[in-house]
Amino acid sequence: MTSQAADGPESVAATNRSKLTPEREQEFFDAVLDQVRECGYEAVTMEGIAASTRCSKSTLYRQWKTKPQFVVAALRSRRQARLTGIDTGSLAGDLREAARATGRWSTNDTKLLQALGHAVNGHEDLALALREAIVHPEIEALRDILRRGVERGEIAADHPALEYIPAQMFGVIRARPVVDGEYADQEYLVRFVEAAVLPALGLT
Repeated sequence: MTSQAADGPESVAATNRSKLTPEREQEFFDAVLDQVRECGYEAVTMEGIAASTRCSKSTLYRQWKTKPQFVVAALRSRRQARLTGIDTGSLAGDLREAARATGRWSTNDTKLLQALGHAVNGHEDLALALREAIVHPEIEALRDILRRGVERGEIAADHPALEYIPAQMFGVIRARPVVDGEYADQEYLVRFVEAAVLPALGLT
């Protein structure tokens, strides 16, 4: 990336932040995250985002003074509980459905994690935003699914495998590109749940 000084954030730092419509703001967020996935964090520039969204570079700097601030805001904008509403009536069914749902977006999320892997080491806010956007919602949703299984009496609250299931699910999604050279799609994740997760819980 060109330096922030070369890009000139100081020239707009004193300018009041202008009002963007939610749709236009989301367009900026989508553009920066798309470029992070495709090019890697270090290669992303304010100039590139400005060109792809047909705006001036100063517009971006008025909203977000630095690239890290911009990416952090984009990550936080996409935090959502995407597994909310899954309730098949059984823990095994919920875990299968969670696998299918996760498989629909796991490739994009994994690419984002890979692209930001090195950058987050030097940016605490960036690391926190990444966890808030991708890691925490998945983990908490899976814990909720497991908690409902306990409440329904399908599995004991002190079952030793319970605490490891979120890490298993999250880990296999992120590890498969490294191990197999392929992303974890819906079919793969359902097979993983059937072969590894349900047996660990004593479910069929």
